[in-house]
Amino acid sequence: MDYQAVLEEVAAYARPLVRHGRVADYIPALERVSADRFGMAVADIHGAVYGVGDWEVPFSVQSISKTFSLALVMAQSPGSHGEDGIWKRVGREPSGTPFNSLVQLEAENGIPRNPFINAGALVVTDRLQTLTGDASTSMLHFLREESGNPDLAFDQVVADSEAGHGDRNAALAHFMASFGNLENPVPSVIEHYFWQCSIEMSCRDLAVAGGFLARHGLRADGSRLLEAREAKRINAVMLTCGTYDAAGEFAYRVGLPAKSGVGGGIIAVIPGRCTLCVWSPGLDARGNSVAGAAALDHFTTLTGWSVF
Repeated sequence: MDYQAVLEEVAAYARPLVRHGRVADYIPALERVSADRFGMAVADIHGAVYGVGDWEVPFSVQSISKTFSLALVMAQSPGSHGEDGIWKRVGREPSGTPFNSLVQLEAENGIPRNPFINAGALVVTDRLQTLTGDASTSMLHFLREESGNPDLAFDQVVADSEAGHGDRNAALAHFMASFGNLENPVPSVIEHYFWQCSIEMSCRDLAVAGGFLARHGLRADGSRLLEAREAKRINAVMLTCGTYDAAGEFAYRVGLPAKSGVGGGIIAVIPGRCTLCVWSPGLDARGNSVAGAAALDHFTTLTGWSVF
């Protein structure tokens, strides 16, 4: 496979859509990002990396971080795939509601529908905090190791901006705490959640760091982070829940496990082959990158690769 040639063709296809959609404006620090950016990277399972456009420009990972927090919890919590693990506290079903919705929590006794909506991610961050004592820093260290980029860092401005406009996330956390579904104090949980979302990474960094999902749980150094069945389960939840309440449409168009973030990034996995990351800040009404989704759609069309 000539990845570079495919990426060039995908970029030419997607660039006319780059200014479509709206840059996230409910987090002021993200609103200032140029809507003209587009980058895409592919990292194969053997470590080779290819890119096009702004593929080495760092951006705010936002909800893409939820994939890595879930992986770390499953890796560090024995039995995390069973009824006594994280899945006792968070479901695995698509939500059908916006990513920051409170609606389902009351009807479902404080159990979030899946780990990729905000409520579910707060539960996962809470568990990671219990396991590590410092959820956000443990994630940052893991991402530095897996990406091979020791300069990865939190963005203080983004974290402060999220904290200043984080009333909805605080409400979600307090509501779940009232049902006994948080182990740590609410202020600590939401602080670590904001910090993990503020991490800046490039398409290259994310594609490389997510490689363990394409390698069935093996890290970049060959050691095992997850059992193959656990990596399979994360990929499955990414497919059904990773692009918010547009997951069905995304699976129909692209056919890959993926996780998006309102920073404009999307990471996608082709098990046994490679991991992809695309970035374009213009978002659709569901919070997914317009040009990014189109690029991944065209990539799977050109290559014929999907999980179906």
